Amino acid sequence: MTTKKTIGTVVLATGLAAGTLAAGLALPVSTAVAAPAATASVTSTVTAKATRLASAQALQPWPVLRQGANSTWPKVTVRSLQYLLNARGAKLTVDGVFGAKTKAAVVAFQHAHHLSADGVAGPQTWAALIVTVKLGSTGPAVRAVQDQANFRVAKFGYSLAVDGIFGPTTQLFVRAFQLSADLTPDGVVGTLTWRALVTEAE
Repeated sequence: MTTKKTIGTVVLATGLAAGTLAAGLALPVSTAVAAPAATASVTSTVTAKATRLASAQALQPWPVLRQGANSTWPKVTVRSLQYLLNARGAKLTVDGVFGAKTKAAVVAFQHAHHLSADGVAGPQTWAALIVTVKLGSTGPAVRAVQDQANFRVAKFGYSLAVDGIFGPTTQLFVRAFQLSADLTPDGVVGTLTWRALVTEAE
């Protein structure tokens, strides 16, 4: 894990040109030996892919949630599951309790996506549930991200309104979280970021 970045660091990073940020992921800009542009581009691409692969391998396994206490995981993890189910058409009360209604929603989702309909939210169910969200997105999946941000308020120093609107402040949290999790800080909550969000206890 790299040194954890603060929100202030992300604010500074967002003010940089995209090219500067990309260069920082490859070779130092101050390198005087100018490689051909094509070589620099390939180096940057390979470095980025290697970073993402290493991050993916370092992530914890997807949570396995089932009806009952799920004491291994904090309630925010169950709430994320419920928010994502709602993003897929369920109408659950998001309370962090995996009860009969949440199990029924999981079973219905599994049936609809040709998964083993056992009512247990494991790796395949999580992977199918994921909704990629980014600046401008709205809905329950965004609420899940904001809820996860508030779960980490002590770590990042502020809370978000859980309003389902992916605005600049939510994007700021996502980038800070991605930096802390050694993920590419693009502000987009895709599979790797979701997996880090729902498996990180901090």
